[in-house]
This record gives sequence, structure tokens and C-alpha cells, in this order.
Amino acid sequence: MVSDTDLRAVTEFLYLEARLADEARYAEWLALWTDDAVYWVPATTDPAADPARHLSHVYDNRARLETRVKLLQTGHRYSQEPPSSMRRLISNVEVAAGEGGEWIAGSNFLLAELAVQAGRELHWWAGRATHRVRRVNGALRMSGKTVVLVNAAEPLPNLAFLI
Repeated sequence: MVSDTDLRAVTEFLYLEARLADEARYAEWLALWTDDAVYWVPATTDPAADPARHLSHVYDNRARLETRVKLLQTGHRYSQEPPSSMRRLISNVEVAAGEGGEWIAGSNFLLAELAVQAGRELHWWAGRATHRVRRVNGALRMSGKTVVLVNAAEPLPNLAFLI
């Protein structure tokens, strides 16, 4: 059972993570991750998917996240030059107690991306995100994020941003 206080704190953390990604505040977004972080966007909607056996759109550890953020900050990510304008909505937040003091937070999301570099195309991204969240030195941090897109198994437009 998760207390109302913990539910509120984790939900607010999810909102913060989304806002930082939407506003291209990459250094602050990266600071939300633990050193043992795993960021996964599987190329399947199979709930039993395993990154060791299934194709992934993204499967990053902390070092790879740092590289991804560096590229986004330097302008060497030409597929995001100029950067896309983004806003996401988060709903249906469910938080459960996990192992070792972590919380498992699931939520639905809808992300609107105006891909300026692609001739001002509007892309819609929808799916379910699962965050593993824990306290580190008194602050909430993500040790994992899995994003299962509704159309994960279909050909996707450029996914060179933080989903």
C-alpha cells in the first residue's frame, strides 16, 4: 500500500520529469536519474518483452543517457535542429510499492511533437510509461523508465528526443 503523501510525491515527480523533457532542460532531466539507470523503449507492445530478447527503439544505461543529452545540448543532433516543440499529458497514474524502497509508477501519456526540422510536421506519440522511482539523499530519482508506445511495432518517425 502506498500512502497519499507518497502517491502525491511520485505523481509530482512524473510531472516534473515530463516538463523538463518537454522544455529541453536536459541537464536537469538527466539529474533525475540514478547511476544505475535504465531507459527502455521496446519495439513491441508485448508486456512480457525482455530487452535481452526483443528489439528496442532505445535501450540506454546512464552513460548512454549522458551521451544522448550531450548530443541534444551541442546541436550535433541534426535530426533535432532546430529542436522539436513538445508537450505531453500524463494520466491514469498508478503507484505501487516495489522492492528495496522503490516505487513503481505507471501512467498513460500523450505527447504532441511539432517536428520543425521535418517541415513542421505534427507527430502524436501515445503509450504507457513505467517509472522505477526511489529516494536518493532525500530526493526522488528514477532508476528506470520503460516507454511502451501504442504503435511500438510499426515504423516510427524520428525518435531522436526524450520520450
